[in-house]
Amino acid sequence: MKAHEIDYHIYGEEMQYVEIELDPQEVVVAEAGSFMMMDNGIKMETIFGDGSQQEGGIFGKLLSAGKRVLTGESLFMTAYQNIDFGKRKVSFASPYPGKIVPINLQQFGGKFICQKDSFLCAAKGVAVGIELTKKLGTGLFGGEGFIMQKVEGDGMAFVHSGGTLAKKELQSGEILRVDTGCLVGFTKDVDYDIEFVGGIKNTLFGGEGIFFATLRGPGTVYIQSLPFTRLADRIIASAPKAGGSGREEGSLLGGLGKMLDGDNRF
Repeated sequence: MKAHEIDYHIYGEEMQYVEIELDPQEVVVAEAGSFMMMDNGIKMETIFGDGSQQEGGIFGKLLSAGKRVLTGESLFMTAYQNIDFGKRKVSFASPYPGKIVPINLQQFGGKFICQKDSFLCAAKGVAVGIELTKKLGTGLFGGEGFIMQKVEGDGMAFVHSGGTLAKKELQSGEILRVDTGCLVGFTKDVDYDIEFVGGIKNTLFGGEGIFFATLRGPGTVYIQSLPFTRLADRIIASAPKAGGSGREEGSLLGGLGKMLDGDNRF
């Protein structure tokens, strides 16, 4: 299977987007909701599965799409094809502040394993499926359950991380412990498991969860400083409660701010 050879450029710092340049008849596939803009001459089409299943009839396509459902994704993806005579561009945006990670699957042995909600887009021909963990502890306590997402092929894929991105190159036998939510993805040779933090005080009062993701090299690991779940928890904690006035910077300043805003409800 030969994926389409696409060119790209990533713009921005905190709220990034990736611009994909397509030659005539080239195609890029993306998750629903990631589209930002495109040139005239780009045809947008909803497809069943990820578009990598070229043969095998309807059963093969059903199997490919069914794997996506197990990771919590939609049965369908969107394909963007350049039907014009010259180069055309289409762009996809990050869903929240962070970094877009370009993954050249040829450099990673044709496979990259990532969190199930981190995939953004890829060249047509790249397969987006599931990765079943082999160890019971990883499945029960890994945060992502038994199932993680994998991208396979020989083309470019793009995944998204939250906050600041760290890239770690692990040597053979080298171990890295990571908060389970901070793990973006890793190459296929990295051994992934879950480790109990240990200690009564750490477990009950540590506030960091009771399990680490333990990654053993060799291989490449990507880590994010701000998982979306952590960001969402902070937003929910700061949101106004039902029937309440929400958190203020102080009773005097809070009341003054409401007066200036024209809100007379104290």
